[in-house]
Amino acid sequence: MNHKLNKMKIKLHTLAVALILYNIGLNAQETKQKDSVKVNQYGQEVSALSLSGESQDGFLKFTSKDNSYAFWFDNRVYFDGAVFSNKALNPIGNGVTIRRARFAIKAVMWNNWYGEVDVDFAGSALELKDAYLKYTFDSGNFNIKAGHFRESFGMETLTTSRYLMFLERSYSSKLDPSRHLGVQLHYANDRYLLTGGVHFNTVGELEEVTFSQDANKDLGKDEGYSLTGRAAYRPILDDEKVLHLGVAASYRTPKTTAEVPDSYRFSTRSNTSINRKKYIDTDDILNVDNMNLLGLELAGSYKGWMFQGEYRNVNINRMGALSSINLNGFYMQSGYLLFGGKYNYNAADGEYTRITRGKKYGDLEVALRYDYVDANDMDAGIYGGSAEGYTVGLNYHVNPNVKFMLNYSYNNHDRYANGKGKLYIGHDINGNLTKDPAAAVETKGNAGDDFGMLALRMEIDF
Repeated sequence: MNHKLNKMKIKLHTLAVALILYNIGLNAQETKQKDSVKVNQYGQEVSALSLSGESQDGFLKFTSKDNSYAFWFDNRVYFDGAVFSNKALNPIGNGVTIRRARFAIKAVMWNNWYGEVDVDFAGSALELKDAYLKYTFDSGNFNIKAGHFRESFGMETLTTSRYLMFLERSYSSKLDPSRHLGVQLHYANDRYLLTGGVHFNTVGELEEVTFSQDANKDLGKDEGYSLTGRAAYRPILDDEKVLHLGVAASYRTPKTTAEVPDSYRFSTRSNTSINRKKYIDTDDILNVDNMNLLGLELAGSYKGWMFQGEYRNVNINRMGALSSINLNGFYMQSGYLLFGGKYNYNAADGEYTRITRGKKYGDLEVALRYDYVDANDMDAGIYGGSAEGYTVGLNYHVNPNVKFMLNYSYNNHDRYANGKGKLYIGHDINGNLTKDPAAAVETKGNAGDDFGMLALRMEIDF
């Protein structure tokens, strides 16, 4: 009897233990479910994903297991130095600078959505570069974005500065519109690229924003708009060779970011940011009604050799009976990787991207460029000057993040490149320096301030 009673007690004890363990399991599951529900700082329940972090070629990136979310940093620092010829008519100070100090945060959310904020701290002034959102359709070929970003004009201008072949973009790149607020549609496949958008003012620099706000407040002026599109065709595109043909166009009305309403001004420095003189400068062209821009692109590569060139034309239509004005320019450049590396082409954006190094210890690139810009229109009475540049480059790609660039440039300006009458362009009949193109006794092709420049960049991207 006692034996049976003991057995029953053991069974009851076992059952009790089982019920306790079951209850603990339920509590643990309930606790786990509660833990998976997060509450943000505004008191709302939010879904949570665990992220795994890794370094992707030196860039810190966090990604969810299902790849629906990713977050990464994209930063750059360029340390530049330059020395100039002492034979220049206008003395130029040698110097060093932080050319770019960029900080960017980028994210993919809910599989299809992308956001980016990119700012520059160089020059001890904050400048907004990119700030936009983008939605990419499931096919991956088509996207739409809105915010502040580069208009789809100019292969060289659209290429990120980290992958440029030379320290600075060409003279004529300043004819390109670059970054503005807007909405843009983008389609790309292996053969074709089509991009078009409507754009408005730029909000990159404080001075431009102030001009626009004052024009709105004091004058009640519309801020202007632009219609810009680009098309590219790749008849040859594989892992080793590329042929790129492109065209871009833009119709533009004057923007209120200009200091003077209904005006346009073209000015540029000469292949360096250290020499602050702007030899080429049209000053403010007044009574502008609209502008038409045209760009032509030709580029290609075969393994470790590439070439790229563009032609740009700007036609400025003025109000009333005033004549139109034409400015234009072009560049041609080529590079070769000495250690067996390869140039890589980004078909989605129609531009060249980071190279593949030929050796584990890096690759050495030699590069040549000729560029030219003409900001003179004699018939319209515009004398902004013209210039040509000859540049030889030697770039050492140490690894995916570090690059050293050495450029020698010779800059040849014409007699009208006097920086709105502020710079010497030759000598008068008495042998004195003059800023007046008509007073310079130098023969055609010899007037203008010409000088050489040796510049070095140390760059890190991370």
